[in-house]
Amino acid sequence: MDFTLKEWVNMAGKGSIAAVAVQMQAHETGMTAEGVRDIMRSHLHCMQEAVQEGLDPALKSVSGLTGGQAALLMNRIRSGKSLCGGLLGKAEAYALATAECNACMGKIVAAPTAGACGILPGAVLAMMEEKSVSENRAVDALFVAAAVGQTIATQASISGAEGGCQAECGAAAAMAAAALTFMEGGSAKQCVDAAAFAIMNLLGLVCDPVGGLVEVPCVYRNVGSSGIAFTSADMVLSGIQCPIEPDEIISVMKEVGDALPSSLRETGEGGCASCPSAKARLCHREIRG
Repeated sequence: MDFTLKEWVNMAGKGSIAAVAVQMQAHETGMTAEGVRDIMRSHLHCMQEAVQEGLDPALKSVSGLTGGQAALLMNRIRSGKSLCGGLLGKAEAYALATAECNACMGKIVAAPTAGACGILPGAVLAMMEEKSVSENRAVDALFVAAAVGQTIATQASISGAEGGCQAECGAAAAMAAAALTFMEGGSAKQCVDAAAFAIMNLLGLVCDPVGGLVEVPCVYRNVGSSGIAFTSADMVLSGIQCPIEPDEIISVMKEVGDALPSSLRETGEGGCASCPSAKARLCHREIRG
């Protein structure tokens, strides 16, 4: 199923990308449409479990760099003090919780990668709770996200080592933006426009893991990219159309990723990984270990 975003929209017609994706997956696997949806439903349940595990205030990664921070963010939201409000606030907390669950060796859904695992679950689960989106519609939203993610993977990259964090958090934000747009009743064209806006706003994002671990700054980029997903969806749902063809944005994403120096592509040689404070903290941890 190596399709462009334009092809997904054309195949959907007046229907949804989700319906097309389900039909194609059923045809390729020999399963029924309901069987295909049941597998995606299990992924949704795994996302829910990861969030709950990640919200444990006692959670701590082996490195000591992350863990317990999603609980702090959630406490602020529950107190009513969050500047982002309930919906976006929850999405950000859930994104951080999932990312911390991953850093602490918990079970997560790579969406599309482990480093960007929190953005899509955070958006979808927050919508289910705050906007009363049904589980069935959330499952279909994941199929919309999967179609967008697969297009990015085949036309550009979802690997930080190959294309920088724009390929991971950028792709995840695009997937989440498309899912959010679908859940709010947006058309297939609006879904891919939202994905394009998300990528556009994260072009050039580097991959610079401190100590070679998928923790800092990775988990925090999951939080920030959640906001990009929501604003992208809001733009298209308000009637704003992406002025550049979505598939062209993906092509630009590949060009930018190819142009990034190796120091900014998961080697741990540049960006945040090269900061003196980051190196000092790692040295301190190694000495204590």
